[in-house]
Amino acid sequence: MWEKVQETVSFIQNKIQNKPTVGIILGSGLGNLVNDMEIEVSIPYSEIINFPVATVKGHGSNLLFGKVGNQQVVAMQGRFHYYEGYDMKEVTFPIRVMKYLGVENLIVSNASGGVNPNFKVGDIMFIKDHINMFPEHPLRGINDERFGPRFLNMSEPYNKEMLAKAQKLAADLNTPVHTGIYYGLTGPTFETLSEYKMIRSVGADCVGMSTVPEVIVARHMDMKCFGVSVISDMGNEDSIHTISHDEVLEAVNAAEPKLRKLIKELILNL
Repeated sequence: MWEKVQETVSFIQNKIQNKPTVGIILGSGLGNLVNDMEIEVSIPYSEIINFPVATVKGHGSNLLFGKVGNQQVVAMQGRFHYYEGYDMKEVTFPIRVMKYLGVENLIVSNASGGVNPNFKVGDIMFIKDHINMFPEHPLRGINDERFGPRFLNMSEPYNKEMLAKAQKLAADLNTPVHTGIYYGLTGPTFETLSEYKMIRSVGADCVGMSTVPEVIVARHMDMKCFGVSVISDMGNEDSIHTISHDEVLEAVNAAEPKLRKLIKELILNL
């Protein structure tokens, strides 16, 4: 893994001029943040040594380098999911590459199913913690100390300072947001009603199919993380029968302008 990461980092460094310090995974709800970027270099995943290729509708497949204001950023236009058939080391490989390109702060977005009865479709939730229920752990196997410790302390997966900053920005922008706990499952099926009820009963506020592996690997390398979910559907008896991927995208697109403005301001204030 170390050699592959360094090979990919070297390949990318030969194509870019500046060192990014902020990494962004442009998951559901943040796709149009690219319009706030002054893009300097765009590299298709298919051209990057050792990179997988995203296969999900609504996700791009490019690694973007440029600026948001005065911040040098690298943005993943499309992410990799465990349910696509990749193993966890492939899913999280780009995060390792980001670290050795210079990234210190990672911003991750996703669409998720709400289980908190106070939520509604289109709401924004800042992630303060997660529950990992993926069947494979991204740190399973021989540990390379050059990346991080064998036994990782996960008491603060999402950086409290970044979270507080985002909450203040939301208040200043008069944008209502929730703060809650994300429950990570493999997918690709949406959950059954009984599963939604179980997720709520253990203390989570929403459930999704990404983010957790990426944050674990980022924390393994001592990167600071901020996570945000767009509530794209509700796991209750009234709406569970109509959930589809197209409806998820529709809900995400409606929430995107507010989230995009929030994240742009967060990046500028890091």
